[in-house]
Amino acid sequence: MGGSVKGIALLGSTGSIGTQTLDIVRSFPDDFRVVGLAAHRSFDLFSSQAKEFRPRLVSCDNNGVGVASLKEFGCQESSLEAMVLDDEVDLVITATVGGVALEPTIAALKAGKNVALANKESIVIAGEYLTRLAKEHGASFLPLDSEPNAIWQCLRGENRAIERLIITASGGAMRHVSAEELANVTPEQALKHPTWKMGPKITIDSATLMNKAFEVIESHWLFDVPWNQIDVLIHPQSIIHSMVEFEDGSVKAQMSPPDMRMPIQYALFYPNRMKNGKLPRFDPIKTGALTFEKMEPERYPCFVLAMEYGRRPGTWPAALCGADEAAVDAFLAGKLRFVDIAPTLEKVMQSHEAIDAPTPEQSLEAANWGSQRVVSLLEDV
Repeated sequence: MGGSVKGIALLGSTGSIGTQTLDIVRSFPDDFRVVGLAAHRSFDLFSSQAKEFRPRLVSCDNNGVGVASLKEFGCQESSLEAMVLDDEVDLVITATVGGVALEPTIAALKAGKNVALANKESIVIAGEYLTRLAKEHGASFLPLDSEPNAIWQCLRGENRAIERLIITASGGAMRHVSAEELANVTPEQALKHPTWKMGPKITIDSATLMNKAFEVIESHWLFDVPWNQIDVLIHPQSIIHSMVEFEDGSVKAQMSPPDMRMPIQYALFYPNRMKNGKLPRFDPIKTGALTFEKMEPERYPCFVLAMEYGRRPGTWPAALCGADEAAVDAFLAGKLRFVDIAPTLEKVMQSHEAIDAPTPEQSLEAANWGSQRVVSLLEDV
């Protein structure tokens, strides 16, 4: 593996997390070398990234078109698994959407490589298996999402006398929309997140609070904290990204402006901190009051649903994850109303025949089943 320069494989380079990760790499060109880049689509952007960073290994679905043209930049086509296993890769960054990151994540962990995790679906689909695998092979998960990243920072240097984790949520774009108005919410409205700039899938999941349920599941597995010691509250300003309450009553909070480059940089340089003049600074006077509200379950049926099935063992969380991905796609395509996302997911989960102690392959099959089940339900309407 590499020395002072850290070799990275970035899966999902054209998405929101991927592009912001490359912003950090641009700020520290002497510290990182992009060994591999992978994306599902957006080939024009992917091509420009390959031209700029000259990764040796590339993967872009793009219907099989165009990857050969990257050879002039010194790139060669690679599978995701071969990419993460390359000897020059020190850190694997999973910034994809959906279950596509699961198999390369498993490969990386088995090779003892750390995984900077933004793809929360993989940990939802197979959290118990992945965390056990990491321990067995001496690898670590470095959470990129702001909330788990905040918990990670708050726990640093502590002896884990944890009373509870307090995960914050902005409430999403629909926080102030009435129940009557929700029936007519358009994708454009739901994509207008009040504080964060993110990809479409995670933005819709933030509006339904499904994303927050996934973060609860992620935090349960990553930090080995019981379900009943994880709380969620609404924090509209998105300045405090999460808190940890310890047994003595002390509470640590991680605070910063809502900019994903900050948790990304922390993970990339861990255990060191680096100054970056391109990142915003927290100004308490300019920010003003920080407020907190109780999370109202009746406003967020997807959150309630996810916590019911996401806490179950076996393939329940995987089926939920796949179904949610398909339901969000259907909403964005105008095939499903916003208020019908939760009822559709409930129908899917009621028909799922779960497998206990599944293999990773069975978990992926369950996720694919959930996705296809949503599609078939909508076709029958």
